[in-house]
Amino acid sequence: MIKSPPSSASSTTTREVVELLYANVFTGLVMTILTISAVTFGFANPEITSYKFSLWAGMMFLSLLRTFDGAYWYLRLRNSNFPPRWPLIRFVLGSSLSALIWAFFCVSLYESMSLIELSTTMVIVAAMAGGAATTLASHLPLVLLYTTLLLLPLSVRALFDSDEQFTLLGGLGTLFWVAMCSAAVKANDFTKQAIAIKHENEELVTLMRQERNEVRRVNQALLDSNQKLDHANSNLESEVNRRTKELQDISNRDPLTNLMNRIGFMQNFNAILERATQGKSSMAVLFIDLDGFKQINDSLGHQAGDVVLSKVAAKLSEYCEANCIGRWGGDEFIIILPHADGDTAVAIALAIKSSLTTLNPIANSPLSLDATIGIALYPLHGDSASTLVQLADLTMYHYKRTSPGLVGIYTEALYDKMHHEQQLREGLRQAIERKQLLVVYQPIIDASSNRLWAIEALLRWQFNDTWVSPDEFIPLAEKSGTIHDIGAWVLHRACIDAAQWDDESFGVSVNVSVLQLVSEDFVACVDRALASSGLAPQRLHLEVTESIFADDMAVLTANISALKARRVKVAIDDFGTGFSSLNLLQSLDFDLLKIDRAFVQQMAVSSDAIVKATVLMAKALGCKTVAEGVETEEQASLLRLLGVDCLQGYLFARPLEKKALQEWYTSWQDNK
Repeated sequence: MIKSPPSSASSTTTREVVELLYANVFTGLVMTILTISAVTFGFANPEITSYKFSLWAGMMFLSLLRTFDGAYWYLRLRNSNFPPRWPLIRFVLGSSLSALIWAFFCVSLYESMSLIELSTTMVIVAAMAGGAATTLASHLPLVLLYTTLLLLPLSVRALFDSDEQFTLLGGLGTLFWVAMCSAAVKANDFTKQAIAIKHENEELVTLMRQERNEVRRVNQALLDSNQKLDHANSNLESEVNRRTKELQDISNRDPLTNLMNRIGFMQNFNAILERATQGKSSMAVLFIDLDGFKQINDSLGHQAGDVVLSKVAAKLSEYCEANCIGRWGGDEFIIILPHADGDTAVAIALAIKSSLTTLNPIANSPLSLDATIGIALYPLHGDSASTLVQLADLTMYHYKRTSPGLVGIYTEALYDKMHHEQQLREGLRQAIERKQLLVVYQPIIDASSNRLWAIEALLRWQFNDTWVSPDEFIPLAEKSGTIHDIGAWVLHRACIDAAQWDDESFGVSVNVSVLQLVSEDFVACVDRALASSGLAPQRLHLEVTESIFADDMAVLTANISALKARRVKVAIDDFGTGFSSLNLLQSLDFDLLKIDRAFVQQMAVSSDAIVKATVLMAKALGCKTVAEGVETEEQASLLRLLGVDCLQGYLFARPLEKKALQEWYTSWQDNK
């Protein structure tokens, strides 16, 4: 610790030294941060990255402390009558520690440095030493220590290197150190002379000697502390390595089932695949998704679900080696079967399915499990771990959607089908923006007056210059969630076109997806379409299928009631193909029943009893009837005799674009 100055003059001198040192503290800190960051991150060496980062972090922490110290100096001490020794100690301590970190950085990383990295590092420390020779000149021990720590350890190490290029750099560094020390001494002399001239007394020299001795003592203490710190760091590094290994083992395991998680499985899979490649052996990948697990989770709770997953994991582990099974996520598992061909993989997959169906994981519960399993083969289907997993997953997903509970092997045809579906899904997301959608209209004729009663809006989609069938893209739109945007677009388009028609005596019928009708925003969507188009609500007919009766009845009832309150008509499309409850039909108060074209076509070859029954039922419920698929005059005549209210089909017109529909309407009116 620095002793108290013998007089006010000595105190004043010390104060001036401190002021000179702190004058450039922030500039020096900025340069330190930039240079240590440059040599840390500017040269890639994965083997020592964490070590370099630790040294960099130490320097950042020290720089942060010195920044606070500098701020404290400028905000509190610079303009006050303070004892100068504590700011001086803090500055010397901070500068010395910075230099020590630099020296330790250069020497400890020397062996890993390339010539370019060593040259860059030496240029950086030389530049910093050159700057310190002037900015720290008021404190000679500090500047000599700082310059020496920056230049000499690295230069001496390079000087004795066997490589001549490194030796040359070491020699240049040593010479530069001598030059910087000489320059520092001269700069210090100049500073002392300036202070001596100002104060004209010998008290300054005495105080500076005391300070020099104190700095030496502090530096020695710092060196001792650094040795202790090195020892502590060595012990800490061993502990960190041990705990890192433990954490790595934990991070690669699923805590519930104790199987490898996705990360651990893929790491192990790559190693197994490399051995299979070297041994030119086959391999099968089984992607397993549980069927019935969601029902267990929903009905018995997640705690029961966790028990099921643990038992399933134990059962699956019986069919493979410990390092060949992992939990992919949720209720999905993945198994590797080394040396297995397609037949072997299918046989094991079927055995797994059989064992799961008899597992009975929850005692006294009627719920049971099954599994859908997709299989990919190496090297037949792919030569990388990620590809094989992806193809097995794709195969499982396909069978999960189409035939749950089956075992299937990946095929190119399956991939082509899934790829085509994916292209259509992506295309549907941009169909509106790219103006690929088209609404066409098919007339619906009043059976008694032969007048146009309504037009049905039908959606068409041209994708990549090909017209895609609605039977293909509508289900995809429902599965992908784009049906809401597409349905809203069709509804707005149909309302606008109908509102622009001169004749307001007929309505426009729009098909509505089940997903739209049970959406809480659907009624608001209808309101927006009517408001923006100006179409009278009673002219709008919304067609829904009987499949709606399997969905959320509370939302369904509320939405239909809201539509009826707005005088919008609601029709049941394809009536007779589903399983409607008569009580439900009556309570929901539908306006129209559309007889499916299949029953119209069968009238000529079999009984017309279904059509008769539908007409009688509709009259009892107070509904109108519309027969679809009318193609001949005989069909039209028979339907009129049976009491059907409206007719629709190719006999009258095919679906037409808006302009063609206007031309058809003019011709129809003239020929009536």
